[in-house]
Amino acid sequence: MRKNIVAGNWKMNTTLAEGVGLAKDVNEALKNATPKCDVVICVPFTHLASVAAAIDTDKLGLGAENCADHVKGAYTGEVSAPMVASTGAKYVILGHSERRQYYGETSEILKEKVNLALAENLTPIFCIGEVLEQREDGTYNEVVTKQIEEALFDLTAEDFSKLVLAYEPVWAIGTGKTATAEQAEDMHAHIRSVIAGKYGKEVADNTSILYGGSCKPSNAAELFAKPDVDGGLIGGAALDAASFMGIVNAFKEIFSLKR
Repeated sequence: MRKNIVAGNWKMNTTLAEGVGLAKDVNEALKNATPKCDVVICVPFTHLASVAAAIDTDKLGLGAENCADHVKGAYTGEVSAPMVASTGAKYVILGHSERRQYYGETSEILKEKVNLALAENLTPIFCIGEVLEQREDGTYNEVVTKQIEEALFDLTAEDFSKLVLAYEPVWAIGTGKTATAEQAEDMHAHIRSVIAGKYGKEVADNTSILYGGSCKPSNAAELFAKPDVDGGLIGGAALDAASFMGIVNAFKEIFSLKR
């Protein structure tokens, strides 16, 4: 059975001291809690080792926000998958729309990053999604299908099963707009059907697909109640422990309605 997951993406926010403090706050909130989902925080590279030492990684998963498409070498400023794994992190976000848009990451680059992350036993949280123009012109299903096929469909079924996918309607990131629960469900169901077409129904049914577009405590339960929405990749709301935990706790509200 696939996992429910709430993962925070801190992006380029918090100093080291602020980040460790935030991680400790989330860790403390989880100490005596029994969440109905896995909880992960993905933090800046500079924070990874310090946060790993400050939290209970059995209760709170730790991830990076990216990794390089090379193992080592003369790539000044890059951070490799082995470096990420050496900090104690277990997850890495790959293919985020901001990486695609601002840094020109292509499917070929992402394919290599996924392979390198898997080689280090990191769990990629692989992002896919359409921009506003593609939503409005009706090509969004084709766009997302292409993103999956080009970057991921060279993987074996065994390796694909190690991924978490995150659907991010790019037009809803940081804009205050949110896809309706019905729009999110429709896309998540489409993504699952694309996976099933390649790897079969069992792999598709066991793949966690997160929603990543302006998810907040106020709308999380409605989104997570949908049968193909397995949690969220959380941006702004992850920068406040109470808001983040409000989203985590949304699963308690709807757990009885889930699988």
